[in-house]
Amino acid sequence: MLENVGVHEKGEISVQHLIDFIKSNRRFSEVGAVACFLGFMRGYTSEGEQVAELELEAYKEPAEEALKKIAEDIKIRPGIVDAVVHHVTGELNIGDLIMVAMVAGRSRKDVFPALVEMTERVKREAPIWKRETLATGKSYWVSEKEVDI
Repeated sequence: MLENVGVHEKGEISVQHLIDFIKSNRRFSEVGAVACFLGFMRGYTSEGEQVAELELEAYKEPAEEALKKIAEDIKIRPGIVDAVVHHVTGELNIGDLIMVAMVAGRSRKDVFPALVEMTERVKREAPIWKRETLATGKSYWVSEKEVDI
């Protein structure tokens, strides 16, 4: 059963299923806008080095609790009806989906700031880590301060 939040292995989440899920909210008749963030694996670091592979790991239960808390906090903002956030773990290649975040609300003026807050909080608060492997073969864990999806 699909929920508002989740940590999944690569390939286990469908953007269309998440759109259908958010539209199934009993209060969807109040919704005038849904803002969506789709995070993908890039082929280059912020310093311009070529990335060959990305590995994402999570402490699943605490990560899902963090995502749940973030989504709940967003849902109580004025004008917001629902918030959904799902994150991927596993070995990823360039172009693979990493994260889906959606906020449904009264208008675009309500949903866009809420979406930005939600995505920033996920990066800061959820125990999810990434290891980059560069084309040169060099591999390292990326600290949260350096994360920029």
